[in-house]
Amino acid sequence: MELSQIALNNGLTFLAWATGIVILVVGGFLVKLLIDISDLKKSLKETLVIVNTELKPTLNGINETLTSINDIIKSTDKGVGDFKSAIGKIVEKTKSISGSIFGGLLNGFVTAYKLFKK
Repeated sequence: MELSQIALNNGLTFLAWATGIVILVVGGFLVKLLIDISDLKKSLKETLVIVNTELKPTLNGINETLTSINDIIKSTDKGVGDFKSAIGKIVEKTKSISGSIFGGLLNGFVTAYKLFKK
């Protein structure tokens, strides 16, 4: 065999070994990745169970709180409406009373003026 043929065979042998080693290293990393993904899946499943068990009572409590707040707001709204109508009635009565008082005073002044004018 010639020297160039021997060098070519050595180069190809080195390339085959290097490719095999690279494939083994990449395969090892892929196996490690699959193991880590499996552990992650288990951890996520446990976390999901914990969140479900802890979150359901909290959501029920929040729902009850929102219901009671809604009831308080409705009763407050009714109270404000009643207060508003009561104030409206008071204002109307005050207007009519003040109008009659003012009208009476005006009539009194007109009558007094007519008396003094005579």
